[in-house]
Amino acid sequence: MSTSISSVNNSYNASFTKRVSDDPAGSAIAQKHLSQAKGYGQGARNGEDGLNVIKTADAALSNITDSLQRIRELSVQASSTAIYSDSDRQGMQKEIDQLKEHITSIARDTQFNTKHLLDGSMADMHLALNPQGGGLSIKMEDMTLENLGIKDYSVTGKFDISTIDDALEKVSSARSSLGAQSNAVEVSVNTSNISSENMVSSMSSIEDLDVGQYMTEQKKGEVMQQYGYFVQSQQMQQQQDMVSKLLGM
Repeated sequence: MSTSISSVNNSYNASFTKRVSDDPAGSAIAQKHLSQAKGYGQGARNGEDGLNVIKTADAALSNITDSLQRIRELSVQASSTAIYSDSDRQGMQKEIDQLKEHITSIARDTQFNTKHLLDGSMADMHLALNPQGGGLSIKMEDMTLENLGIKDYSVTGKFDISTIDDALEKVSSARSSLGAQSNAVEVSVNTSNISSENMVSSMSSIEDLDVGQYMTEQKKGEVMQQYGYFVQSQQMQQQQDMVSKLLGM
């Protein structure tokens, strides 16, 4: 039976890619490209997770900044000894203590995937952003009262507002560092996505079936098959003629 064009189309639709036996070397190269593409894809996803970690930490640092700004405001108020009494400053200190407890809570409870970000327990967080596992490290700062230098800060006695300024500077520096790291991670994520797409495209150019060539080869095979049937038919007819002559038919 001859092979119809429709059957060729059905065969093509059933398998868009070449078999390994069609191009063993190309297939091996394509598999390497696939591995690289998957590596870049995972690196991009790791980067997205890293960006979410940074956003979580930065939101917490923003809240700490607000608390420190309020503590500074109360400290300036308490500095006016000509207006406020000791009992007034004690009332201000109560609010400061509440704000310090809030900072402690933020430093203790800010987490991402159960990992504490701001209590000083986390070392630099490594992000694998490329197929080889390399990438960037996100630095998380210790935002505890002890590290900020305000654990024993009080406006009921002698105090120095520069202590709060120093704490604000530490938080500001941490946020600035996270911002720079966020930009670097975003660049890496974009690069990984582009690299993954390029690898997939390259892989496709190696493995995808050339439709025109496929149809030409199938058509050639169909013609050769029909010719084979024709030759076989002619041979059978000749044999039948010879038998007829021998039998005197």
